[in-house]
Amino acid sequence: MSRLRLIIAACAAAFVLVTIFAASRAEAIPAFARKYQMSCSTCHAPFPRLKPYGEEYAGRGFRLEDPSKEPSRATYDVGDPLLKLSRELPLAVRMEGHVAWKENGSSSQSDFESPWVFKILSGGPLSNTASYYLYFIFEEGEVIGLEDAYFQLNNILKLPIDLLAGQFQVSDPLFKRELRLTRFDYAIYKTRVGAVNMDLTYDRGIALAWHAPAELETMLQVVNGNGLALANDFGNFDRDQYKNFSLRLARSFGGMRLGAFGYWGKEKGNNGRSNRTLYWGPDLALGLGEHWQFSAEYLERRDDDPFYANNAGDDLVTRGGFAELHFFPRGADGRWILTGLYNNVDSDDVNARAKTVSLTGNYLLSRNVRLLMEAGRDIEQDKNRVSMGLITAF
Repeated sequence: MSRLRLIIAACAAAFVLVTIFAASRAEAIPAFARKYQMSCSTCHAPFPRLKPYGEEYAGRGFRLEDPSKEPSRATYDVGDPLLKLSRELPLAVRMEGHVAWKENGSSSQSDFESPWVFKILSGGPLSNTASYYLYFIFEEGEVIGLEDAYFQLNNILKLPIDLLAGQFQVSDPLFKRELRLTRFDYAIYKTRVGAVNMDLTYDRGIALAWHAPAELETMLQVVNGNGLALANDFGNFDRDQYKNFSLRLARSFGGMRLGAFGYWGKEKGNNGRSNRTLYWGPDLALGLGEHWQFSAEYLERRDDDPFYANNAGDDLVTRGGFAELHFFPRGADGRWILTGLYNNVDSDDVNARAKTVSLTGNYLLSRNVRLLMEAGRDIEQDKNRVSMGLITAF
């Protein structure tokens, strides 16, 4: 009976939240939509998930393909061709809150998780070839600070090469975690092994994107390899003398995209010993008509001394990935989206193992207010979670 009361209380609270938010129309729209006076659906389906048009727009440094269609009202004419001065600083906000019921073994608990995420975002062109993007985030009751924060230079030396420099996610060329429609994450990207700080989420470095012949998209990344660590006593973000490298190759064939990823890195522990890490694996994104989209990732990771114990022997191996299926009952611009996500990470390090399954329903109350309903199970940890929440961007 206590569990039933918790479920009823959580659902009632969620209903109240939805009613409050839905009663007032959300008139505000994010910065780029305001600039061009376009609907969010031009780039998103639904937000924050990008359509191909939105991916191309971001890849150009937040510019339209035809420069003549850029709105003249967005910048000042100061009589200096070398200065592109925006009339307004482009700012946007994303907020996310949930009501959740969680079960862990024999115990259960309801929880108000609001705000779960609060982001302040900014980005846009600085010149005809330079741009920037960043966001500041409060998440899970803690001020995280800057996560994405980078400069972008397009068409370096008038070649089909773009450069990113700053903070970004190493996994972004594969599947962007920040654009997913589920609360459950892509576990393989967050997996850390032993005492090694290295994973495929945020890091500092540079990335070179080459739009190669035969429509082969190539991205080379060089990063510190230890995440967003604070600067040490010597003023260095990197805690050792090593840099890590990754290479991503991808090509699209109609509605299908095939990719391959490799990563090589080395990290020194506090005791002076070092660990070498190697990732490799394929990925797939497949559009099945206008109603279905399937994505899958597989990665294998090998570490030769992740506990810095100088143990001779075989590599410690981690294998896994995820499969994700989207269903759009009324097409990409419809209001309903259903998503199934399965994660499976197996590792010689028992603490790195993960297995989850979730089903998520999203409904657009308006183009920039999304109702999320999700049920999922962490199989590895024997935990269940049911949640209902609202995500808005303005």
